Amino acid sequence: MTVTRADVGFRSDRGPILIALMLTTGLVAIDSTIVATAVPSIVRDVGGFSSFPWLFSAYMLAQAVSVPVYAKLADMLGRKPLILTGIGLFLLGSVLCGLAPTMGALIAFRVVQGLGAGAVQPMAITIAGDIYTVAERAKAQGYLASVWAVSSVVGPTLGGVFASLGIWRGIFLINIPLCVLAAWMLARTFHESFEKERHRIDFLGSGLLTVAMTLLILGALEGGQAWAWASPLGIGVPAAGAALFVVFLLAERRAAEPVLPTWVISRRLLLTTTLVSFGVGAMILGLTSYVPTFLEGAVSASPVVAGLALAALTLGWPISASQSGRLYLRIGFRRTAVIGIVVAVAGTAVLAATAHTPDVLFVAGSCFVIGLGLGLTASPTLIAAQSSVDWSRRGVVTGTNLFARSIGSALGVAVFGAIANGIYAAAPGQPLAVVPASGAVFLAVLVVAALAVAAVLAMPRDAQKQPDHGGAEAESRRPAP
Repeated sequence: MTVTRADVGFRSDRGPILIALMLTTGLVAIDSTIVATAVPSIVRDVGGFSSFPWLFSAYMLAQAVSVPVYAKLADMLGRKPLILTGIGLFLLGSVLCGLAPTMGALIAFRVVQGLGAGAVQPMAITIAGDIYTVAERAKAQGYLASVWAVSSVVGPTLGGVFASLGIWRGIFLINIPLCVLAAWMLARTFHESFEKERHRIDFLGSGLLTVAMTLLILGALEGGQAWAWASPLGIGVPAAGAALFVVFLLAERRAAEPVLPTWVISRRLLLTTTLVSFGVGAMILGLTSYVPTFLEGAVSASPVVAGLALAALTLGWPISASQSGRLYLRIGFRRTAVIGIVVAVAGTAVLAATAHTPDVLFVAGSCFVIGLGLGLTASPTLIAAQSSVDWSRRGVVTGTNLFARSIGSALGVAVFGAIANGIYAAAPGQPLAVVPASGAVFLAVLVVAALAVAAVLAMPRDAQKQPDHGGAEAESRRPAP
């Protein structure tokens, strides 16, 4: 089956919904890059230099812990109410951030933004899974991925412009018209039709999961930074999170409608694709965190040049993601993902091997290859997971996949940060210590990529067969376009 631009693109009957989803995704994508360039201006205005990392940590925490809860609610209440709620929370958080008088208030309001982002991103991907067939989803995911590619360039540029003009609050207030437009387009173009049933919300499970993941991610983000790894907090915070997560799993076994059903991790396909997403999250954040620092410190590249080198990663991803459908319809999900992860490993190996002889173009080329590989890995594995369930379970499956990516990113921050900080500590005051530190991080990313290869190979053999073009759509309750 050949899928053309007319089937999926802006001029198709579902084009207005796709545009609305892309605009909605853009809210989260731009926000993930626009804040970093304005941090010096924010600190000069409201103070709190020692606390500014929490601008990112608080947002990531709120987003990560809320994804599974939203995903379950979407399967119970529908996608539309949840994505509009997410846009509303993101809008509220943006307004409050733009008006924040202190760093403490700004951090608190970033939590509100993060709670909105936790609904927006998974709901956009889930809706795409609902309205497009298995054959069409790769192109649809490519359109959504292209938003991240554009945002990787637009975000830092806008942030730099607002900061240079002394109006950093504009990086938050610019979200107001974008949120209003996205909500209006979704309300106008996207209509759902499904049987409403009475449900029992798993409040206990939601609360336990939120607190457990907050403690685990908090321990990963702040260990070695706010407190030493061997300190009471360094040990106690993640230990408490792990204990509560065990309690959560036990509680879910008795819940009438669990927020994270045990079947999500008991099915081999869902478990392996979740592990792949975990690895992808760690790889992305490892590269995003250290490629710009590496180039700026090793070859004195400007922040703009370093950012553009990293942008090659997010340019390669949508190119391969949009074309992955051609492959998985011919050779299956598993084989497509194997090709993708091998390409990503090759790019990462080159990056790690050449770290001691840094070159901007070489790094950009390696990032582009890695992006190509990850696009061929992440999209087929996510679509394979979505296609294995019907409408009533697709939200949970999508949410779990993205939740794993968030956890992978958070733990990647901790592990890669500990590796780099150990090398910096051994060479205090030496500017070129960034070269061996970044090289060690790239090597660690390569190890993660190798583990992701194992997860892809562990996917069931059924996943390598040519997928049914209809997939689970025949039994799903699809929304009306």
